[in-house]
Amino acid sequence: MTTSKPKKVAIVHDWLYGGGAELVVEQLHKLFPDAPIYTGYCSDAWRARLDDKVVTGWLQHLGSGTLRKLAILPRLWWFRGLDLSAFDLVIISTGNGEAKAIRVPKSTTTICYCHTPNHFYWRQYREYLKRPGFGLLNPLARLGLKLFVGPLRRWDHRAAQRITHFIANSNHIKNDVKIYYGREAEVIHPPVDTARFAAAPETKRQGFITADRQVPAKHIDLIIEACNKISAPLTVIGKGSEHENLKRLAGPSVTVIDRFVTDNELPAYFAGAQAFIKASFEDFGVTPVEALAAGTPVIAYQAGGALDYVKPGQTGVFFREQTVDSLAQALISFQPKLFKHEAIRAAATTFSPEAFRTHLQGYIAKHYKEK
Repeated sequence: MTTSKPKKVAIVHDWLYGGGAELVVEQLHKLFPDAPIYTGYCSDAWRARLDDKVVTGWLQHLGSGTLRKLAILPRLWWFRGLDLSAFDLVIISTGNGEAKAIRVPKSTTTICYCHTPNHFYWRQYREYLKRPGFGLLNPLARLGLKLFVGPLRRWDHRAAQRITHFIANSNHIKNDVKIYYGREAEVIHPPVDTARFAAAPETKRQGFITADRQVPAKHIDLIIEACNKISAPLTVIGKGSEHENLKRLAGPSVTVIDRFVTDNELPAYFAGAQAFIKASFEDFGVTPVEALAAGTPVIAYQAGGALDYVKPGQTGVFFREQTVDSLAQALISFQPKLFKHEAIRAAATTFSPEAFRTHLQGYIAKHYKEK
């Protein structure tokens, strides 16, 4: 094995329009600024943010909405048809998409940064059958998933066997890569803009806060109901299909912010709270780590990626069941004076973009084989 530097690198990603996975691509671009970035769909904002290195095709015309989400087979065919034979190293960033469908010569090293084995096919298949999230098109989505999940699982598993090396974004995903693909993975946590949140001035901290996409899978209703039950002050930030329902659910102690909160405003919100609440099962979870960077302890459901950054008594606490009673009890027991905000900020620096790039550079130097 040689540690020579790859001469021609390509980056492949499911789609680019927002979210934690895109932050990984941004850091890959910083490491390999000349590498083309192949993706099924890219917003104008992300195309500019990635210095116009993004390569799209006819999938771009499907847009970023429901049509793109339903077009699983067209996405698979598009990625499979890419000609990447000229590259020495191909880095694939993928989660609930089809970027693994690419085919390269056996001499090309492929490194897959896995955000998750596709939820629709594997761990969350039954949950998506219950609540596909497509509104009026839910019956069509259920039918399609039932008809095609078998072939899609077989395809996804075969594609995983063609990958040279796997990286997982958390220990939870490392385990899922082993369970569903039978492959070993090394954990490199995704990059979080910790410096921006650490810069928020320390202020008097009051109440709890949560910020997330307001969709059923995030269980924000559970957080509101738990705070309603014990009359705990809570601020809810975010937008999504559940926004109006959450506003109706909120009791007197809960404030659902009914406007878009900008990225510049978010650090101050986090730094002004006694704790951040996360009730969903996450593969990793960037937003709670942003809260940690602001010195704010995290109260999280004891599962998934949260196990990597919530250290009981140091950076936060867990609740064991996704129930109102379990979370309410954790909120009642929470003692904010036990937590040191500066120590929490320091712990969050291990998730910085600089740490991510350093770890990834070391990984590539160890595993890249010259073509």
